[in-house]
Amino acid sequence: MAIDRREALKRIAAAGLVLGGAGAIAKLRYDRGGDVKASDATPMTRDFTLSASRENASISVAKAKPTGEGGLYTAGDIDPGSLVRRAVDALGGMKRFISNGDRVVVKPNCGWDRMPLHAANTNPRVVAEVVQLCYEAGAKHVIVTDASCNDAARCFTQSGIWDAAYHANAEVLLPSAHNFRSMRLKGEVLTDWPVYKTLIDTDKLINVPVAKHHNLAKYTGAMKNWYGSLGGRRNRLHQNIDVSIADLATFMRPTLTIVDATRVLMRNGPQGGNVADARDAHTICASIDQVAADAWGCGLIGRRADEIPYLAMGESRGLGTRNWQSLRVASA
Repeated sequence: MAIDRREALKRIAAAGLVLGGAGAIAKLRYDRGGDVKASDATPMTRDFTLSASRENASISVAKAKPTGEGGLYTAGDIDPGSLVRRAVDALGGMKRFISNGDRVVVKPNCGWDRMPLHAANTNPRVVAEVVQLCYEAGAKHVIVTDASCNDAARCFTQSGIWDAAYHANAEVLLPSAHNFRSMRLKGEVLTDWPVYKTLIDTDKLINVPVAKHHNLAKYTGAMKNWYGSLGGRRNRLHQNIDVSIADLATFMRPTLTIVDATRVLMRNGPQGGNVADARDAHTICASIDQVAADAWGCGLIGRRADEIPYLAMGESRGLGTRNWQSLRVASA
């Protein structure tokens, strides 16, 4: 049911009261973390991936098509939930990925204290639709969580993700220090590091990033979104950001990636803050290949896949392909 602006503000205020108390308990601590150094050990992985299917596509793109007079969009054309459903259905439906009784973690990008118009976080309606699809496919329990950069309570409230996920019957979990476990990732720069246990202690993991500009990595989407699986002083990884992204994507291999490109932050990412820096794209990409999803997504901000070093690293590690057009692609 649609709500008016007054009711929306009341809900946000109520959520702020609840999350304000939770934030005092669940606020991230950045006082731990592994050293950034080389390692020649075999990397650890947490692999939730499914094999490619002869019957189903490996990547799909759902883009709004204007049906109004004069090429204008109607509300139904650009509904983020409808676009998500079309993209997932084009891959064979959520039942391809989720089984009865599964515990599912949905990992959006909820790193910033920004509103949906800023396009710094995943669109809340995209998150809600993913949760709904999981339950329709038979999931027993769905958790929505992220280790935010700004205060987690404010991020989840301002982004609209808390309210949307809650009303889709997901458990919205804010991270706290006890949710992190030091692990030997054995990456090239990520050796020992605190990892968010909720993201690895589950049956299925769905990565739901937003496509946007990043001032250091040039583009951020699926692979960079795994920064939200780490505790510690993550800014220390920026000195070697491409290798750290490849290390993380080597470790975290999701069941499904759903890229939110309903609204895209074109510049001044990853945090943004100026509405003029974002543009509507009304598009969703779904894929079983996180490298391919990013190779597709970087084109939204005018970048080529060969301009993003971590994509080449991911491909060389066997995580996927930059040549997303070579996969079986479905238009939704």
